[in-house]
Amino acid sequence: MNSQEPLLDLDTFEERFIDANRGKPLFLIRYQNIQGMEMEQFLTYLRNEVHSILNLTDVEFCFHMLDADTLLMGISPYSSWRGRDFPNIDSAVGRFHDECANNRVCLFDFGVARTQCNYISDSEEILQELLQASEKNLKDNLTRWSWTYFNRANTYIAGAANEAMIQPTISYDPHRRTFTVKGGEVFVGGGVYQNYRDLIQDIPSDQDLNRIELLILEKLIVACENAPGLLKFNISPQSLIDTFSQPEKVQRLQKLWDTMGLHSKNIRFELVEKPYEEHRFSLKDVCEEFWKCGVSFAADDFGVKSQSHQVVLELGIMIKEFKLDPISFRFKANEDQIKFLDNLAFIDYCKRLADNREAMITAEAVEDFDTLQFLMEHQIYQYQSNIFCGKMPIDQYKAEFSSMSELPESVVKEIVDERGSEMWNDHSSNIFELARNRGQMPRN
Repeated sequence: MNSQEPLLDLDTFEERFIDANRGKPLFLIRYQNIQGMEMEQFLTYLRNEVHSILNLTDVEFCFHMLDADTLLMGISPYSSWRGRDFPNIDSAVGRFHDECANNRVCLFDFGVARTQCNYISDSEEILQELLQASEKNLKDNLTRWSWTYFNRANTYIAGAANEAMIQPTISYDPHRRTFTVKGGEVFVGGGVYQNYRDLIQDIPSDQDLNRIELLILEKLIVACENAPGLLKFNISPQSLIDTFSQPEKVQRLQKLWDTMGLHSKNIRFELVEKPYEEHRFSLKDVCEEFWKCGVSFAADDFGVKSQSHQVVLELGIMIKEFKLDPISFRFKANEDQIKFLDNLAFIDYCKRLADNREAMITAEAVEDFDTLQFLMEHQIYQYQSNIFCGKMPIDQYKAEFSSMSELPESVVKEIVDERGSEMWNDHSSNIFELARNRGQMPRN
């Protein structure tokens, strides 16, 4: 923005600051109770000093007068801010505040808000989030200097790095008697945060977790750019209902994964076991909008809680995968006869449900070859377990996908029998790499 450009009206400010910066981090600085300068003087001072204040040149900025006592300043990067280059806007404005007071230039109160300008939310929603957060931060700053509000989590969400982990899904071909990676489940990790739990612990309690979940989903989709195979993303039913009840938001998300070189048929949402409420919109209605795009759904930890049964019956043919917790198949006949028979009955029930809708069954956390063989004997041919592959960085998955294929069953048995317990406890194991290193499968 030119230093002499006039104040923007709200619609133009929203368009210039938000709509033009999709996919970038945004900062909104709220200035109030300005003393020692007229508002026009203060605005001119900011325009002339902004690059010095922020110690940045890769920055765009614009202004809007919210009311007679409140000036809004929107800040975004021209391109992107990465890693250590990510600016500490909160601290920079705090120093500016102190310098103005110490040098008797002027006095003012300020609040800094920050969010990712995500692809799905309306510009009005994003602006409202920024207005509320900047007002809260201003009130906090009147009693304590909390310039790093929501800082670490926002840095992860807004960072340009492809930070995501994936645990491959392995499929068994009973005719060729080989194992091949077909896709995987995508997780938070591999950078600022090691897992979803650590990230959520950094989110202030007053934040909307549905919005945070949406930002994480977008972050993971962007990290998966051009990734092969069927990619599975966890999402709660409530987040789906609350976020995607408007069909245009489904279309925006589809546009995002199209831009990232991903195909709808290779996107699957795992509906996690969480209670949800349907008021104006139903889960089925929202899922049908995704289904029309080609997206399918998985029932996570099917059978562990009654919620998953409700979801399966509600969504019908849209459920294309049942993910089984080990409690559904781990009991041996010589350990607990009743639980073993219950496992057999439950597996038979799952197979019937899967056959009804041509869905897959995936056994999670298989611990040993005996259990694997039991599952194969009962025609459960898909697995997600450390004895095959632990979580790996998404970029490693992209690079190695084509080589993680056609692993003979005999090799799997030999390696798992020999090193199964070690691999089970190693969350970064890779049986395909082990087999190659031992010369037990062709190098690609």
